Amino acid sequence: MKAKGINEAQFLNLLQKVLPKTTDDTHLASAIYEEVAKEIRLLNCLASFEKFCEKGALPDMEPETVQEFQSDLAEKFGEENVTIEPDEKGANLAVEIALPDRTVTSKVKIDPEIANAVEEVKVPFVPFPITLPEDPELVWVLGRREDLSPEEAARALAKIEEEFWQTKAGVKLLRDRVEQCFAEFVVYVPAASLTESGIKRHYKSPEPLQSLRRLAAASGDGRVVKVE
Repeated sequence: MKAKGINEAQFLNLLQKVLPKTTDDTHLASAIYEEVAKEIRLLNCLASFEKFCEKGALPDMEPETVQEFQSDLAEKFGEENVTIEPDEKGANLAVEIALPDRTVTSKVKIDPEIANAVEEVKVPFVPFPITLPEDPELVWVLGRREDLSPEEAARALAKIEEEFWQTKAGVKLLRDRVEQCFAEFVVYVPAASLTESGIKRHYKSPEPLQSLRRLAAASGDGRVVKVE
């Protein structure tokens, strides 16, 4: 029988199962899991980018097109890590992604025909509602990648919040007497910090809560009576 490989979700589930058996330090096990999951997501993003450079293209080099492309890369790899430079002939974009342990350089073609024929498949986002133990009646509706389980998204979000308050931006906010709470974290955390873990600040534009009111009810003799 031919052995079957395991996918990303199966590997992470296996890792989560094995780690507690190898160490009693729950914080260490959690840190290892998060770093491995983060590295897997990074590798997947790099593989997707390299595939796009090989087979895909941008339709033109208009400022709006280049800015949209750069924003997409910034969400995956961090805005400060991405550098894009057009060549003199306008046939390619030189892209450099500078990561802590590696630097990836490549060229993206400018070709309207290829761009119209090849479209990168993106994993859709789904609603990710969460509540806080201190205020269970307040529901925060965030977004998570469809291939990311709610449990994985919750762990990633908690880790991002913990790390955010230790960054220079987080420390400055605390010095400015901004309350260290989830509401302030959601407002100030960089979008790239969330998206690289498969989370979005908002799932979609919120709509006002609708209160359902019964328009009519049946009386005892079968007549319809309007309820005010």
